[in-house]
Amino acid sequence: MQSSVPAAHKAAQVSVGSHLAFILGSALCMLLLFALARLGLLAYNHALIADTPASTFVEAFINGARFDLRLIVYLCVPLSLSLLSVTAMRARRLHVAWLTFATSLCLFFAVVELNFYREFHQRLNSLVFQYMQEDLGTVTSMIWNGFPVLRLLLAWALATLLLAWLFRCIERATRARGHAAPPRWPARTAVFVLFLLVCVVAARGTLRSGPPLRWGDAYTTDSMFANHLGLNGALTLVDAAENFFSDHRDNSWKATLPADEAQQITRDLLLTPRDELIDPDQAAVRRVYTPPAEGQLPQVRNVVVILMESMAGRYIGAMGNQDGITPNFDALAKEGLLFQRVFSNGTHTHQGMFATMACFPNLPAFEYLMRMPEGGHQFSGLPQLLSARGYDDVYVYNGSFAWDNQSGFFANQGMRNFVGRDDFVDPVFIDPTWGVSDQDMFSRGADELTKLGSQGKPFYALLQTLSNHTPYALPEDLPVERVTGHGSLDEHLTAMRYADWALGQFFAKARQEPYFKDTLFVILGDHGFGNDEQITEMDLSRFSIPLLLIGPGVQDTFGSSRDTVGSQIDVVPTIMGRLGQPVQQQCWGRDLLALPEGDAGVAVIKPSGSDQTVGLVTGDNILVKPRDRDARLYRYQLGHEASAEVIDDAQRRSDLERKLSAFVQTATTSLLGNTTGVTADKAAQATR
Repeated sequence: MQSSVPAAHKAAQVSVGSHLAFILGSALCMLLLFALARLGLLAYNHALIADTPASTFVEAFINGARFDLRLIVYLCVPLSLSLLSVTAMRARRLHVAWLTFATSLCLFFAVVELNFYREFHQRLNSLVFQYMQEDLGTVTSMIWNGFPVLRLLLAWALATLLLAWLFRCIERATRARGHAAPPRWPARTAVFVLFLLVCVVAARGTLRSGPPLRWGDAYTTDSMFANHLGLNGALTLVDAAENFFSDHRDNSWKATLPADEAQQITRDLLLTPRDELIDPDQAAVRRVYTPPAEGQLPQVRNVVVILMESMAGRYIGAMGNQDGITPNFDALAKEGLLFQRVFSNGTHTHQGMFATMACFPNLPAFEYLMRMPEGGHQFSGLPQLLSARGYDDVYVYNGSFAWDNQSGFFANQGMRNFVGRDDFVDPVFIDPTWGVSDQDMFSRGADELTKLGSQGKPFYALLQTLSNHTPYALPEDLPVERVTGHGSLDEHLTAMRYADWALGQFFAKARQEPYFKDTLFVILGDHGFGNDEQITEMDLSRFSIPLLLIGPGVQDTFGSSRDTVGSQIDVVPTIMGRLGQPVQQQCWGRDLLALPEGDAGVAVIKPSGSDQTVGLVTGDNILVKPRDRDARLYRYQLGHEASAEVIDDAQRRSDLERKLSAFVQTATTSLLGNTTGVTADKAAQATR
């Protein structure tokens, strides 16, 4: 008798064994594809390999397979659940469609990550979601003009077609032979339970008791690049989404010390004999600071802060680089005081802004402070302190003040005058993504300062550059020679050289004005940028920036160079110390030119994104503390021969970790309690 089963139904016949074969075959295919994606990330960023032995990257790929397997278990959940239903097992076309879609999405993330890692030296993280919340037109323009979008999308589309073909081949190869009766539910249930146990072990990624595989488990080598390779970008992005879209306060570092103890440690860290603590029951470090008479600069009347985009200390000639990237800055350094060991508090511009001008640190879970509700609090930064003294002000910027809520944040802090992208008339060059060129910004900035100087009142200003930012859109007729010989960094360094040229043009113009002889100029970077050598888990080169003070009496009083460790939150106290008069403030930094004898200085730094690692730098030591791993203590060296080595000193490590934890805990508590600032009327009273 002829079988009445339709041909299509025959083709869909499955057994438990054939379905398991389909799952395992698909899993092996995905495991291979994810390994190839990791190999692509390695090849695309091959300059970071340096002299790392091949065995280190073999270890990274083994670690990566564990993370990949965990992701694969999640992607195969629909196929695994299908073991409980014959009808579901027969839905092979749907399974193939799901596998193609899910794996293609993961490969899309891998393609995006090629340039993301090159730019930030981090796997996909919350920066993705942060950019999505910004102006999409600007973000789209940055991506389109800064990266080979069409080529990458074409590669992803071809990979997706290949995926569909591969999964279809696996489906055909694992079909059941013959027309055996469908397996009964008790057998399917038993197989499902056993298979579920295997999946649970694979998803945990480890046989140890306690927590499952964590991102810290990828950090098994001395190479940060290899450790990062061991992660899976899709998983790090999912983890970042969980953190980003949850209550950000839940992602802050949890208190590890009694509140009183943490507060006292922080006070011991920040207060000097010249600080008089006030309101101790209301605020952590609110004090009246009396600058030493010998450290004041009586001729200084005005203050100009110049925040240079991506001004990396590693490429500053005055800090040891020999490539001639910053001849104008180097010349300026000869007439001022240059700090060699100053660090940005974060690795993005908005963190450099609030750390420098509001003197508040970049904290875990509050990296985007200017856009958060807590950013509406009052801080005791330069706008508040100098506005209380009757200073005029201006903030000149190439781009839009809507980006990162700059106008909202700084207006709330006391600034009144803003000159941005839409205020420039007939600029020399305008970048379609960000705004006018650095030479336009500095030219307008010089004009604004001349105008303020003619009005008779003291003033402070913030001038911020932007040309040295992806996509590095520069004038067609560059006034400087393009940088070559640095591989993928050539364009970045060319933009840095152009920004340096524009800085030189500004000073040439400013010197001709009467206000120049009465003005303290403070030049620093908003952050550095990565290079071919990653120093510690923090990638220290991304934090190393120059801090240069130029003004009447600066070099005569303080010399030309200092090795004191500091960060952007030390800028405001250092400025206020030069102006004289006691000042009531609650800065989370200190006057770098009035530290007690033997004090090497301190800096607390944290990268952008969802990476909750925090570091504490003092002297030539840096303590790196991830949230879910043990801290490591290094001895570091900056400059062209930058390096770091682990120090085995348990007592020193414990002491610095305690200070770091206390600082982060106390600053976070102060921010959440809205006790970070000093009211304008009190600030004014303290200067009378």
